[in-house]
Amino acid sequence: MTKVIFDISMSLDGFISAKGMTVDEGMGVGGEVLHDWAFAGDDRDRAVLERAGTSLGAVIAGRRTYDNSIRWWGADGPTGPARIPLFVVSHDSPADVPADGVYTFVGDIHTALDQARSNAGAKDVGIMGGADVARQCLRAGLVDEISIHLVPVLFGGGTPVFGAGWSLEEHVQLERTELVATDAATHLRFRVVR
Repeated sequence: MTKVIFDISMSLDGFISAKGMTVDEGMGVGGEVLHDWAFAGDDRDRAVLERAGTSLGAVIAGRRTYDNSIRWWGADGPTGPARIPLFVVSHDSPADVPADGVYTFVGDIHTALDQARSNAGAKDVGIMGGADVARQCLRAGLVDEISIHLVPVLFGGGTPVFGAGWSLEEHVQLERTELVATDAATHLRFRVVR
């Protein structure tokens, strides 16, 4: 059965990007350290990444994530040669989307999720980069699992995913289903208890 998984790397103090985020510094100044575990970590880090990638059938992200990342992703999107479809929540489409790209622009999280599920088949739908999109999905009760890659760095500022402006109508109970601790990151996976 398709699961909706919010998957994000975050600093120990809860930021998913560092201060100074621009199109040229899509993760903020020095923020790329949040992804070091995926490229320079040990075999356990690579196993976490590979397991997530093989179960993924579609991805949802926000427009800022798209705008800050498209120059590196190109037509293939965040999953590279796997070319997994990416549904970008946005009020409009950019004028210069790469030809033969994996991108679909949709106006809201519900449409994004419906289209992502349809494309994913039996595989999972991942929610990546974009605190706002993740918060909307959590508030709406659309997330089945949360996967956090906690990186041993303190940013002291940036984009918090669960910070100022974050609120819920009622608590969301979580059950930890996985814990993998490496020097590069502590990988935590939780199931949303319904």
